[in-house]
Amino acid sequence: MQLNKAVNLLMKELETWLEMAVKAIPNLVLALLVFSIFWFLARYVRLGTRKLMNRVNSNKAVDGLIENFTSFLVMCLGLFLALGILNLDKTLTSLLAGAGVIGLALGFAFQEIASNFVSGVFIAFRQPYQIGDIIKIDDFFGEVTSIDLRTTSITTFDGLEAVLPNKKLFTESFINYTSTPVIRVELGVGVSYGEDLDRVEQITLDTIKSLDGLVPGKDVQFFYDEFGGSSINFITRFWVGFPDNGAMLKAKHEAIKRIKKAFDENDISIPFPIRTLDFGIKGGENLKHSLENVFSQDKELSN
Repeated sequence: MQLNKAVNLLMKELETWLEMAVKAIPNLVLALLVFSIFWFLARYVRLGTRKLMNRVNSNKAVDGLIENFTSFLVMCLGLFLALGILNLDKTLTSLLAGAGVIGLALGFAFQEIASNFVSGVFIAFRQPYQIGDIIKIDDFFGEVTSIDLRTTSITTFDGLEAVLPNKKLFTESFINYTSTPVIRVELGVGVSYGEDLDRVEQITLDTIKSLDGLVPGKDVQFFYDEFGGSSINFITRFWVGFPDNGAMLKAKHEAIKRIKKAFDENDISIPFPIRTLDFGIKGGENLKHSLENVFSQDKELSN
């Protein structure tokens, strides 16, 4: 009897569920129809967003991010409406609460990745550097070859690829040589103490001003710097364009050759460093006597 009672109870429950399922068919069909409409709408919104972003922005990573975000919003709106038609609002609230808790936990676990991602978004919009720019940060000096939403790749002038997190480039200082397309070259030279310093200055200035690639409007500077051990040293400064890393080296290379040639033609001496050798001579002893003492001491030790 108890078994028959349990079976009858189960059958009644199944009939109730079946009846509820039949009544929910129209709402289910309507919910699927609404979600399908928003699914197709999301695709068209994605295409429209892509066309718009191509006009206003050239960063592909940001374009893809905004396309996915707008498409996701449309899909979520369709899902909310479909669940509302099925009277599953409370279920949706529970899902959102659970998703919030999970998102918070993941945020703590992957905060470094999240910070790099957010930094990549800001870099993409602010564009402090672009692909092809020459930048220097810490010991990395080279050309930007790739900008993603999480990392930036720099190919150094040694041919090495450095992959840096966007957070580092967004929060730390770096030099963008491309955004400042001129650079100052500083060259140090020494001349003999016997030279006419005014004459040396004029010849050096005339030589530097004859170089190709000098920036118009930037004066060539000349300053005597110090009394050196064997020469009077000076520095000369001039500005050149900076299309690539070799520009500064080429300018300095050409300046050294021309200054040497101009000094040779005008009989201006660039002295060699002078070194004094100390043989232990004290009290006015001459070198010959000192050497004789050294040799005699060596002979006594050998015996």
